[in-house]
Amino acid sequence: MSKRHLILQICAVFLMTSLSAQSVGTLIEVTGGQIEGVAESGVHIFKGIPFAAPPVGDLRWKAPQPVISWDGIRSCTAFGPSPMQAKPSPFMFWSSEFLIPEEPISEDCLYLNVWTPAQSTDDRLPVLVYIYGGGFRSGGSGCPIYDGLAMAQKDVIVVSLNYRVGIFGFFAHPDLSAEASYGTSGNYGILDMIAGLRWVQENIKSFGGDPDNVTIAGQSAGSFGVNFLTASPLAKGLFHKAIGQSGASMYQNPRRPALNLKAAEKMGEEISPSIVELRSKSSAELMGMNNALSWPFVDGYLLPTSILEIYQKGQQSDVPILIGWNERDILMGAPVPRDTFLVEIHNRFGEHAEDVLKVYPTDTEEESVQSQFDMNRDETFGVQVYAWGKMQEKTGTQPVYMYNFNRSLPAHSPESQFGAFHSGEIVYAYDNLYTLDRPWEEVDHTIAEEMSNYWASFIKDGDPNVKGQPHWKSFSDDEPWILSIAEQSKCEILPSRDKLSFWEHYLNN
Repeated sequence: MSKRHLILQICAVFLMTSLSAQSVGTLIEVTGGQIEGVAESGVHIFKGIPFAAPPVGDLRWKAPQPVISWDGIRSCTAFGPSPMQAKPSPFMFWSSEFLIPEEPISEDCLYLNVWTPAQSTDDRLPVLVYIYGGGFRSGGSGCPIYDGLAMAQKDVIVVSLNYRVGIFGFFAHPDLSAEASYGTSGNYGILDMIAGLRWVQENIKSFGGDPDNVTIAGQSAGSFGVNFLTASPLAKGLFHKAIGQSGASMYQNPRRPALNLKAAEKMGEEISPSIVELRSKSSAELMGMNNALSWPFVDGYLLPTSILEIYQKGQQSDVPILIGWNERDILMGAPVPRDTFLVEIHNRFGEHAEDVLKVYPTDTEEESVQSQFDMNRDETFGVQVYAWGKMQEKTGTQPVYMYNFNRSLPAHSPESQFGAFHSGEIVYAYDNLYTLDRPWEEVDHTIAEEMSNYWASFIKDGDPNVKGQPHWKSFSDDEPWILSIAEQSKCEILPSRDKLSFWEHYLNN
C-alpha cells in the first residue's frame, strides 16, 4: 500500500469516527424517549429516569417490566419517588443525610440517576452503579450522601438506582410463582437491580459511558445485593468489577430462618391465601404486615443454590472485588454486664464456649463490653465479607482487595460519638463530606481524597492503587493483606484474623 493510500485510509477512519461521535449534553435519547437534565460544575446530571414500568396494580409483585415510552421531552431534574417504606426519621447514628427525602414515597419507584462528565459519546468512560443500603426494608437513591457529583469529577460516570424494598420487594406466594413465566416469586428487589444494569448496558453509551467497564457497588443491604449479583447467573456479563462495603451473605444469618422457595411461599400464604385480595390492598395496609418476607433468599432462579455453594463451585461472576467493613460496624443494643454475657456465651455456644472466650476475652467489665461489640461486628459483617474474599481468591482468577475503615467520624457532641460506625465510610469513599453535617478536620478531607481515589482507580481498571498513596496489596488466604483506612492509612495483615477464623470454623460445623 502506498503512503498516499495509507494517509487517505487514516483520514477516512478519522472522519467516520468523528461523524459517529456525538456531544454529550443535557438532552439525551434513552429507552422510552428523550430526557433533559441539567449541567453543574462540568457534569451533566439526570435524575428520575424510568428504567422499568411502574410496579403497581397488576404489576405489583412481578419482575420488572419494560419501560413505558413517553412523548416529547421528559424533564429529569429531580429524583423519582423513593420505594414504598415508612417515613424517614433519624435514629441511632443515622442523621437526616443518611435518609431518603420525606416525599415522594411510592410503589412507583423504578427510577435511576446519572452523573456524567463525558463530553462525547466516544469518551467511553468507566461506569459506577451504586446500590443503597437500608436492610432491604428502607432506603433510596435520593439520600444526600449518595450524591454522584464528586466521583463524576474523577472521570467516572455515576449511576444510582432504586429497587423495591420490604413486602413490595421480596414477598413470595405460590400464586405469584404460578403467574411467573420462570416459576418462582419474591426477590423482586434484586431483579430490579438487574433490570437497572440491563438499562445501563442499553443506554450508557449515550452518556459517554463504556458498557464493557461497569462496576457495581453498594453498602450494607446494597453490599448484600452486590454479593447476590456476583452469584446470580442472571447478572452475568452485566458488570465487570464489584465493590462491597459492610455486607455479604456467604453464611446463613442465625437471626433469620433459612429459606427456600417453598418456605418463602408458605410465609406468604400465612399472610393471605389470595393474591387478588392482597393486590387490592393499599400500600399503607401492606406496610402494616410486619411478618412479611423482606429479604432475599435462594429461589432456584435468581439463585440456584446458596451463594457460598456457588462460589465453592467457581460459578460466580469472576470479577475483581474490593470489599471491607468498619471498625464499629455494630448493630446491637446496649452491652450486658460481664456475668450475663458469660452465661449467654455458654448457653449459645455450648462446647465451643471456651473457643469463643479465647478470642473474645471477658476478664474485666471493660474487656467484656469490647468483646460484645467485636462479636457483633465480626458475626454480622466481618466473617461474611472475609469469607467472600477467601472464596473469590480460592475459586476465581480475579483479585480481591480488602479494607478496614477505622476513622472515627468527628462528632458534634458526646451523644453523637459513634466512632467508625456502620455507613460512616460512605461519604469518604465517594468524596462526599460536604453532604454530611459534621465538624470535619483536615485529616478527614485527606482520607476522603485518598479513599475516593482508591475507589475511582478500581472502578477504572480493577486496581485501586494510586501513585503517591500507600500501596494496597491484594488479599489472599495465605497473606490476608488489608488496607487499614485511618488517620495514617497503611496496608497490614488482617488484625482480626483469629476472630474471623473462629466464626468460619463455627459456621462450617
